[in-house]
Amino acid sequence: MTPLIEAVQVSKRFVRELDYAERLVRLLGADLKPQVVHAVDIINLKIMPGEVVGLVGESGCGKSTLGRMLAGIMPQSEGEILWNGQDRRKLGQRDTRAAKLSAQMIFQDPMSSLNPRKRVIDIIGEAPVAHGIVSRREKDSYVADLMERVGLDPAYRERYPHQFSGGQRQRIGIARALAVKPQFIVCDESVAALDVSIQAQIINLFMDLKRDLGLTYLFISHDIGVVKHISDRVAIMYLGRIVESAPAEEFFARPNHPYTVALLDEVPSIANRRRIFSPIKGEIPSPLSPPSGCHFHPRCPHAFERCRKEAPKLREIAPGHISACHLNDAQSTNRRPEIAAAS
Repeated sequence: MTPLIEAVQVSKRFVRELDYAERLVRLLGADLKPQVVHAVDIINLKIMPGEVVGLVGESGCGKSTLGRMLAGIMPQSEGEILWNGQDRRKLGQRDTRAAKLSAQMIFQDPMSSLNPRKRVIDIIGEAPVAHGIVSRREKDSYVADLMERVGLDPAYRERYPHQFSGGQRQRIGIARALAVKPQFIVCDESVAALDVSIQAQIINLFMDLKRDLGLTYLFISHDIGVVKHISDRVAIMYLGRIVESAPAEEFFARPNHPYTVALLDEVPSIANRRRIFSPIKGEIPSPLSPPSGCHFHPRCPHAFERCRKEAPKLREIAPGHISACHLNDAQSTNRRPEIAAAS
């Protein structure tokens, strides 16, 4: 089966060029260079039709940037993003428009992602009218149907965003994404700003929409518990790179990468309620100057010399389970039990 969307060797760099004063100082001999943020660093990711992929990582690791590129909001610096097997940048005008409408995004903060000056009927109904999905005469009933589908009272469609609660605003954002009949939705921390009880309602709504509409999700989060509940497959991201990916059941049963093991060890559970919390030592390095070799080696308790010099490649360690760690190589198999003992 062809992936619905695929990232092939995708990278994203944000460059801040020197301003006039800095260029002048450099002419006088100062060692100043443009600042480059390595937000996403050579990522390969396939998402199959109907699949829910959970993307997990610390704040600042590049999750949202990758999501925005897959949703077509932001162009990549390098690599290709394939839509149904075709490079999205090489599609014809009609196919490009269809691909853009078919990939939508739901943002973390529902208040800042909604125009406070527009009524809900316009927030949800503007795009389908503009793209010819419905006529202006059908707009009112179309918006009412979408609001009912996401659990909102259509009688409130003339209200403004500030007149709704946080959970209701997130439902408005979901309805807006659904309005153009997408196939693929990027959920960027879509439940992080909500109360726990409301989170459960929104997650159940996502699963109902997936079942009813055949949607495909990239679910971005730093809450592993939420990801475990909703995902078919989980990918772990660290400082711009995917370090491990596996089907959800395999991932939680047999974590492989030292970073993944450390994350799962600190998930609260009744079984280890007496365990003393022990966070991963050190701070996540700056994407302005990422470490050489394996990006995780400055914080990894199992790092050795090769980790500091050579970036590990993602390799399959079990069917559908890939990991980027030198400990998996044949010459390092004697070191693998250290991680098993630590987990």
